[in-house]
Amino acid sequence: MNKKINIIIAGGKTGGHLFPGIAIAKALEQIIEKTEHKIKILFVGTNAPFEIDTLAKYKYNHRAIYSKPFKGNNIIFKIFSASIILISLIQSMVIIKSFKPDFILGVGGFSSFAVILNAWIFGIPNAIQEQNAFPGMTNRVLSKFTNTIFTSFKKTKGFTNNPKSQFVGNPVRKAAILKTDDHAKTVNYNPDRFTILVTGGSQGAASINNAFMDALELMENNKSDTHKFNPDQFNIIHQTGVKDEALIKRRYKDLKINANASAFFHDMPELQNIADLVITRAGAGIITELCIKGLPAILIPFPHAADDHQTFNAKNLEERGAAVIINDKNLTGQILKTKIEDLINGSETLKEMGKSMKHLAMPDADKKIASYILTTLNITAAGTLNCTQQKREANV
Repeated sequence: MNKKINIIIAGGKTGGHLFPGIAIAKALEQIIEKTEHKIKILFVGTNAPFEIDTLAKYKYNHRAIYSKPFKGNNIIFKIFSASIILISLIQSMVIIKSFKPDFILGVGGFSSFAVILNAWIFGIPNAIQEQNAFPGMTNRVLSKFTNTIFTSFKKTKGFTNNPKSQFVGNPVRKAAILKTDDHAKTVNYNPDRFTILVTGGSQGAASINNAFMDALELMENNKSDTHKFNPDQFNIIHQTGVKDEALIKRRYKDLKINANASAFFHDMPELQNIADLVITRAGAGIITELCIKGLPAILIPFPHAADDHQTFNAKNLEERGAAVIINDKNLTGQILKTKIEDLINGSETLKEMGKSMKHLAMPDADKKIASYILTTLNITAAGTLNCTQQKREANV
């Protein structure tokens, strides 16, 4: 008997929350293709342009609800936060009643709070997915209401010994899922050169952008010294973020460096395939992608991340020899230049870092979560894991 399955994936705003949800959605669709059933997926999140545009590119339906961070301890802020929760609860209740989901998955971000809470109220099967080693406030609260917690790190603060937890890794975008007009693989690319990929995440990072450009300028001054590195020896792919795109492109032009710089690259996995070193923040999404690719990295954790979770993520890799960390407050062009040159000169170190990254990879997180959702709904397909198998494998 054919069955139509409705799934809500709640959360988003940033790539760190949104891309795991998209990866799970794709895995759900791939499994359903092997059955006689049909699936409909709705993303519920914010009205952030990045979220709306990205989901449109992937052709997923999207509904926005009102959501803001809960900040402040005085009575005015508490009343304001309570009103936000009430509004988002009503909005998500209307969406749930209309869409009639069989399962709801929260992928983090404040917009997932009301949706998962409503799932608990109405008795709808649900789960949350936590990307970071230090969970965000939303998921810490929702962990008390949800049926299942999917974690990306074996040691996730507060969730490690929770019987609801399943350690499956972090779902990531797959290369070539989305056809785009990005040309970084061919523009200004020489396969014989060392390739540096710089990214501050979907929003960009001014401190990384500026420090990297300062590092290149210092290298540019070394051109007369044949024993030192200069920018012409590298392929450079630089995701700048929207705010810094014009400034960074102008600096490349002034330095006469043929880099491929853009506000955002939609097919980052393809670009990682040609990178030798990545300079990046330490969000869970990019870290997971680096592990799957076995890519060494210089990690510069975002200092204002909630509960400093990016530092927790980065240390998890540094302790295993997979990455090096530069604290944002210490980041300068000179320090970054020295670190880049040290790593390139120590080619064996780079290789060992790559091996360590690869050892930490869990590439099937999207399939495991999708299989869990469908087996919860008594839907299975050849080649998928049932709930018992998943729980056993997740805790190996």
